[in-house]
Amino acid sequence: MKAEPQKEHLWLNKLLGEWVTEMPAPGDSKETCTGTESVRKLGDLWVLCEGRGEMPGGGIAHMLMTLGYDPRKKRYVGTWVGSMMTWMWIYEGSLDAAQKVLTLNSEGPQFTPEGSLVEGKFAKYRDVIEFKSDDHRVLTSHVLGDDGKWNQFMEAHYRRKEQAAEPKRKAEHALHDLG
Repeated sequence: MKAEPQKEHLWLNKLLGEWVTEMPAPGDSKETCTGTESVRKLGDLWVLCEGRGEMPGGGIAHMLMTLGYDPRKKRYVGTWVGSMMTWMWIYEGSLDAAQKVLTLNSEGPQFTPEGSLVEGKFAKYRDVIEFKSDDHRVLTSHVLGDDGKWNQFMEAHYRRKEQAAEPKRKAEHALHDLG
C-alpha cells in the first residue's frame, strides 16, 4: 500500500527548513528564550520538526513534533514530545480556509498556573501555528479553562534562517503545481 500525497500533505512543506525561535519567558520576566528548529520530510506524507531551545529558568530542552494528514478523518494529525516531560501529546486538527492557520487540538495533564502538575487531572489544549509570511510563523498554546474559554499560555516566533530558502521555494512550487 502506497498512499498518495494530498494537497493537505503538500501544505506541510511550508514548514520545511531551518528556523530560529524566540519566546518570551513566562510571567513578568523580561527574559527571552531562544532556540532552533529543523523541519524535514519523512517521505511525502509527514514532516518532522526537531527543536532545541533554552528553558525558562535555565537548561536546554529538545522537542520533536510530527505532522501529517489523514484523508479518512479529513484532519491533520501528529504528535509532540519534549525532553522536559513524560507525556506524548497527540494532535488532531484543521487548516483555516485562507491556509495560514493550522489549529491542533490535544488532551493532556492539567498544570497549575505556576507549571506544577495537577495529579490525576486532564485538560483540553490547542496549539495554533499561524503563518505571518513564508519566513515567519507564530506558535501559540492554549488551555481550555473551567469557564469554557481558551487561555493562551505560550507564544513562540519562528523565523526562517536565510540559507534555508530552497525548501521554501520547493514548497511554493509544489503548492503552485496543485492549483
